[in-house]
Amino acid sequence: MRRVGLIVTTALAAMAVVATTAAADPSTVIGVAHRGASAYAPENTVAAFELAAEQGADMFELDVQETKDHKLVLMHDTTLNRTTDAEKVFPNRSSWKVGDLTLAQIRKLDAGSWADADYEGEPVPTLGEALGAMRGSGLDLRLEIKSPHLYPGIEGRIAGTLRRNSSWLSENRLVIQSFDRDSLRTFNKELPQVPIGLLGTPRTADLDDLAKFADEINPPYADVTPSYVKCVHDNGMKIFTWTVNDPDDMSRMTSYGVDGIITDKPDVLSEMAATPDQLPITTEITHLQGPVPARLQHDRG
Repeated sequence: MRRVGLIVTTALAAMAVVATTAAADPSTVIGVAHRGASAYAPENTVAAFELAAEQGADMFELDVQETKDHKLVLMHDTTLNRTTDAEKVFPNRSSWKVGDLTLAQIRKLDAGSWADADYEGEPVPTLGEALGAMRGSGLDLRLEIKSPHLYPGIEGRIAGTLRRNSSWLSENRLVIQSFDRDSLRTFNKELPQVPIGLLGTPRTADLDDLAKFADEINPPYADVTPSYVKCVHDNGMKIFTWTVNDPDDMSRMTSYGVDGIITDKPDVLSEMAATPDQLPITTEITHLQGPVPARLQHDRG
């Protein structure tokens, strides 16, 4: 009887297994350079974006915030001290928030040498400077509105900068994303033709309503399952996942059918796309029904 029970249990388990043998063609997955090729160059700088182009990325991602005098600059953190020498340049300040300094003050900062001495003197770019520098790169753009609650009206100022750099408004060249749904809705009124990506992992029950204004759902890769990808696609949206740097994780996300992978290492994803026959065989146990995994708390895009 014990052997019979083992056979039945094994058979039931096999029914729940989805085996993917290198699965989807990785060349069809869009490779997004997260803050540029940020594993190798200082994030959110033109140098990192140019390196992403050299490494075969399809898109580059950047984060936009606002200075005290309402100029748009590229910075992930709401403070400057992790990725610039702000503490050294302005030692008498108690904080180094992006929104507390003017553009002229931020121009004095070195945004490169913290990452590598070879990038000493790399500046914090404005959004307009980045758009101009990358206009002819062949890359598409994924623009994240960062902490919009700190910068009332930032959506209109971003839209204005994009209108002045209108080549980025060509069809399929630009996506605007954020964790903040209200900010995305506000931006959508400014430039309704630009696709909208919602960062995070909303409940599957909410996807139908979100599809009324969002074109993408973009969760952290630890939250992604084949059933979640299917639900997003069934609601007419795409799914881009972040931040995926390990080749095995890239292969697994590809096998789940994601539309794009956001990575600090675009060269790794490009190499996988160039040599799909070398992708590992993966086996994933999934269930047709079940809860979505908990959201990540540490990597906030």
